[in-house]
Amino acid sequence: MSFDYEKYLRPGKLPHIWCPGCGHGIILKGLIRAIDKCRLAKNRTAIVSGIGCASRLPGYVDFNTVHTAHGRAAAFATGMKLADPELTVICVGGDGDGVAIGGNHFIHACRRNIDLTYIIMNNNIYGMTGGQFSPCTPTGAFASTTPYGNPDPVFDIARLAIGAGATFVARTTAYHALQIDKLITEGILHKGMAIIEVVDGCPTSYGRRNKFKSPSDMMTWLKDAAIPVEKTEGMSEKDLEGKIVTGILHRDETRPEYCEQYALLRERAQRKEG
Repeated sequence: MSFDYEKYLRPGKLPHIWCPGCGHGIILKGLIRAIDKCRLAKNRTAIVSGIGCASRLPGYVDFNTVHTAHGRAAAFATGMKLADPELTVICVGGDGDGVAIGGNHFIHACRRNIDLTYIIMNNNIYGMTGGQFSPCTPTGAFASTTPYGNPDPVFDIARLAIGAGATFVARTTAYHALQIDKLITEGILHKGMAIIEVVDGCPTSYGRRNKFKSPSDMMTWLKDAAIPVEKTEGMSEKDLEGKIVTGILHRDETRPEYCEQYALLRERAQRKEG
């Protein structure tokens, strides 16, 4: 039986602006399936984004949605969650918005372990704003601002999130469509900061400059580069060069969640003032 995506969409906002071959639509459908699995009420779910191709997603879905300033999704989402801790708050955005311009907000949301789910669609480029290189553009790859190849080392979003304190970190690719909703579901149900990185392909701004022949060529690359985390045991860093490790990479159920700690602090303050 086919899944009814339309009940979660805003038909008046379609068609979307994503290019042919972009994987963001696959991720959107995965997010919708995850929300359906979690039985989240529309009026008790908020989806927040910054600026960029991926950040256009909230405009297409029928929930409480906020399209904020560039890189500020985690900051706005933190305020919303603190104001209403029972609200389910989901951030979406790209690698540039999330860990470049929004990098400071990203690491501190992870550090606090606030109960948010952040889906970062990592397509290795600033797709919407001119094809500039991002912190996730592979070393040596071409972008509008690195016409002779990118000299910078690459951010590993998952390791960054784990190091900053996120208590649920997972990764998959746009090719692995059925895994997307499973990992997002796990992230939503997790009590604490959940980061789900979905490695995607940008056929327009990245693929054309880096000799991918077609969007399907990029999908084949995602398929061939992916390796489940269970199969990496005993593999060296050299063995994993060029690979995309997928699955749940980190889960910690022991750390307290930030809103709960903040509520205790507020109660202590009120008792003292009373």
